Amino acid sequence: MTVIIKNASVLNEEGVLERKHIVVQDGIISAIKNGNEAVDEAGEIIEAEGKLLIPGLIDMHVHLREPGFEHKETIESGARSAAKGGFTTIACMPNTRPVTDSAEVVKFVKDKADEAGLVKVLPYAAITKNELGRELTDFAALKEAGAIGFTDDGVGVQNAQMMKDAMKIAAGLDMPVIAHCEDNSLVEGCAVAEGTFADKHGLKGIPNESEAIHVGRDILLAEATGVHYHVCHVSTEQSVRLIRQAKEIGIKVTAEVCPHHLLLSEEDIPGMDANWKMNPPLRSRRDVEACIAGLLDGTLDIIVTDHAPHSEEEKAKGMQLAPFGIVGFETAFPLLYTAFVATGKWDLSLLVQRMTADPARVFRLNTGSLTVGLPADLTLIDLTEEKEVNPASFASKGRNTPFAGWKLKGWPVKTWVNGTAVWTEE
Repeated sequence: MTVIIKNASVLNEEGVLERKHIVVQDGIISAIKNGNEAVDEAGEIIEAEGKLLIPGLIDMHVHLREPGFEHKETIESGARSAAKGGFTTIACMPNTRPVTDSAEVVKFVKDKADEAGLVKVLPYAAITKNELGRELTDFAALKEAGAIGFTDDGVGVQNAQMMKDAMKIAAGLDMPVIAHCEDNSLVEGCAVAEGTFADKHGLKGIPNESEAIHVGRDILLAEATGVHYHVCHVSTEQSVRLIRQAKEIGIKVTAEVCPHHLLLSEEDIPGMDANWKMNPPLRSRRDVEACIAGLLDGTLDIIVTDHAPHSEEEKAKGMQLAPFGIVGFETAFPLLYTAFVATGKWDLSLLVQRMTADPARVFRLNTGSLTVGLPADLTLIDLTEEKEVNPASFASKGRNTPFAGWKLKGWPVKTWVNGTAVWTEE
């Protein structure tokens, strides 16, 4: 089967947009032709009309909730939401019920994703059984089953010896350890960041050092073990500083940041609305600026959504009692394009790279580039039409977002995985 995407705007190696025709045969990019070249191949013609065509977005930190929390999201509804957001590859966290801590649950996730037939779903497996921090899982068996890395995301591994042992085993298997960095002794009973919002509302706050203590500890352990250590959802100036220093001396550390930690600070929280409650929490303006600087200079390698759907009933419990998390798939690219690229603060190529080529590089994926011979995982984006964020229209079961009503440009209009359209705007 041949698909020809004509008259697409494609970023060249210098970050300049050029008109191209992309030819896809049997799910693989078979040719990339200049806009003035004739396209002789017969097949399905897609007229891009000058819209932006990029490699499919890659999200290496998502929560699909299944098994166990299907009222929040299923693998199918999450994959559909990802496709609508322009993502073609997503990596799902293991804090399900049962926890993804056995080969059987890894297989369940992969089978469900195959059944859905939408985006590529890569499962992480837990570092410890049931994510309780007491006993390591069978890393070799989990790798054999198809896990792409090990993480107890949702909780930090509190015991340093256990984390070091995990890193040693992972290094021996040439697998990454992905860390949710949080010292539990500093966060019990907290709902928001330590700072002016917490003070104003009489709330106990999560301090910056709760994250940075684990980042610093784990960097030292990664240096000792040689593991590829990846830091989840960085949100503090201290964490950025520690990661930058570790990279400068050659420790194998990579890191990610979420759109909400690049766009929002605690000063933006309008009140006790739990749609503004996430972990890590929204922090100070200084932390936001540090995260932006870290993304720009490569200290923070990739952008992830930490897509974390919850039911409306759960979020209605208020700031103190509601669960942490917001949805992210369907707003990620438009939010960052509108705030940073359309305003001239970032080059378009930087945003695209941090959401495609860089996650592919960090996690050694065979995608993330418009290159002949690679899978045709592609996203077509309209950079001009402005629309409001409307949670009622989300493909996700989750509606929990602080961005409702924001007017944004840069909306995906069509997504292909292996050359097959998995989502189209119309």
